[in-house]
Amino acid sequence: MKRYEELVLVASNGIKFEVSEKTNGALIIRATPCSNNALSKPPTVLAGEYATELSVYTDKDGNNAVVPPGWTVSGAKNENTIWGKNEGLVIYCIPKKRARTMHWSNEIELEDLQKKYDQLTWVPVEKLDSNGTLDGVKFNEKFGRRDYQNNEFSESKFYEPLEGELALQFESVKKYGGFYISRYNISENWETGKTQSVKGEKPWITTDFNKAREVAATLVGSDTIKSHLPYGAEYDSVLEWFIKSKSRNLSEIAEDSTNWGCHWNTKSTHKGHVVKTGSCESWCNNNICDFAGNVSELTQEKYEDKDFSDQYVIRGGNCNYDGSYYPVAYRVAGIPFYSYECIGFRATIYIK
Repeated sequence: MKRYEELVLVASNGIKFEVSEKTNGALIIRATPCSNNALSKPPTVLAGEYATELSVYTDKDGNNAVVPPGWTVSGAKNENTIWGKNEGLVIYCIPKKRARTMHWSNEIELEDLQKKYDQLTWVPVEKLDSNGTLDGVKFNEKFGRRDYQNNEFSESKFYEPLEGELALQFESVKKYGGFYISRYNISENWETGKTQSVKGEKPWITTDFNKAREVAATLVGSDTIKSHLPYGAEYDSVLEWFIKSKSRNLSEIAEDSTNWGCHWNTKSTHKGHVVKTGSCESWCNNNICDFAGNVSELTQEKYEDKDFSDQYVIRGGNCNYDGSYYPVAYRVAGIPFYSYECIGFRATIYIK
């Protein structure tokens, strides 16, 4: 074997070589990721700060969440703790200059911010139990659908192929430990026509599934993040977060959601009328507003029926029904080309 006087090893950024020698004289060269390389670790961002690139936020308890570029971590009380009862991390899509001058303790400024700029809430999937399903058989996923009402998950009833946007989201959740969902039901800015997730607007209703899927995809879009109409795995992961954090219990999820949403039998609402997003503080959980009641929500989860192929699942109840008959975990099939009153939708975010 030819011997060389010099051996040159070349590696890409983020890779280092570890060299060791065995007792028999053999030289071992291992290529490993370099943990202290600046390119392998995203920069950090603090509460109230604007992220100029994909960054990591760490809350007071040491929990982490990724923050996409162009978004600002909330500096408001109870909006920048990732885990805890009725706690949740909120990020705002506000201009960098506005973020620098924002007084987060000023309730009037904060209210103005919530009504003008899009908001997303982080869902910390990594802290959930492995009691969800992605294949409809084994309930061993932290990110997945749940059988709160003992629904069958199979290709003969409810099912959700792990492909397309859902497959990408699954990989993103494994990489980052969670995902973002619109803090509010999607509404439309009547002046600009822009899709938005803000407080104090009427949810976008009376639309069919195909239109909702098209609109949800326009909430955000860049080289880093993209939005889509939620899947059942995302919807149920949010509900499991409510349960695990003790913001809501299983009974309030699967049996009676009256006390935390706008329903027909809710005392503090006008029966049969959709109210504006974020109208009642008690209807917000972990900084996600109106998840129960007001409007039912379209998802990309599928329902197979012998008379109608590829129906899609509508989740939860709305202001026209009692929260005891249609709790937030309720599933019903919807025909893709039908439009429905009192049915709206959200958007969830995939981070590359």
